[in-house]
Amino acid sequence: MICSMTGFGKAETTVEGRKYVVEIRSLNGKNADISLKNNILPKERELPLRQYLSKELVRGNIDVFISEEKQDTGGARKIDSQIFSEYFDMISELASAKGIVPGEYIISAVLRLPDVISSDSREEISDEASDAIAAAVEAAAADLRSFRIREGEVLRADLLKRVDNILHFLEEAETYEQERIVSVKERIVSRLEEIKAAPDHDRLEQEMIFYIEKLDINEEKVRLRQHCRYFSDTMDSEECPGRKLGFIAQEMGREINTLGSKSNHAQMQKCVVMMKDELEKIKEQVLNVL
Repeated sequence: MICSMTGFGKAETTVEGRKYVVEIRSLNGKNADISLKNNILPKERELPLRQYLSKELVRGNIDVFISEEKQDTGGARKIDSQIFSEYFDMISELASAKGIVPGEYIISAVLRLPDVISSDSREEISDEASDAIAAAVEAAAADLRSFRIREGEVLRADLLKRVDNILHFLEEAETYEQERIVSVKERIVSRLEEIKAAPDHDRLEQEMIFYIEKLDINEEKVRLRQHCRYFSDTMDSEECPGRKLGFIAQEMGREINTLGSKSNHAQMQKCVVMMKDELEKIKEQVLNVL
């Protein structure tokens, strides 16, 4: 079973009259690159969360957002004048550049931006709240994994379709093999007649056999079919096959390129081009496989 590296997960928890929201977004990446956007949890609680996410999510560019929504009306709240001024100046400048007359609407817009309004007790968070947020992070990660699995099913179906298409075009190319051999012989004989050469018949036959053997594509066909079968088996047998599928796709490309260089036939070349097109789509999709 394969999973996508792209995904989204969300979880919420309410503790001590406050609602905390955790959102995790993941895009494809070579390693687990975790960006934790948090000004609520103590710094010493971040490392265990990073280790947990790295283990559970394996790979990807992962952004984790932890935010707080006040549930009750108690507690003093204040506006950070410096942050408000910076936002206000930037938005006013952008509005003027677009020919929009700045108005009072900017104030309400700025007040909704992050960190403009804060609670006096925001820095104070109990161990109970920290544990609840950590549990919400785990729940959001589980939600993201479920998303990845659903996306992985779509990826798997598409990849299998592309592999089947490559095999289909390979079978089509095989139908032109005998025609290609006849065409090669006819071109050689025709060229000899043009230059009015009179070679020894037995020697000519030997040279033709030698030349046609150099154009033989049987080994490439066998290896390409093996790679296609290995690609499909790997998707279903490994938990995180993304990197391996990329390597197998490279080997498939080598065999297809060799087929193209040996084909020496217009219709076979068209089949090779179609195989290359399907392979490029496979490579693009494999980049999203966990």
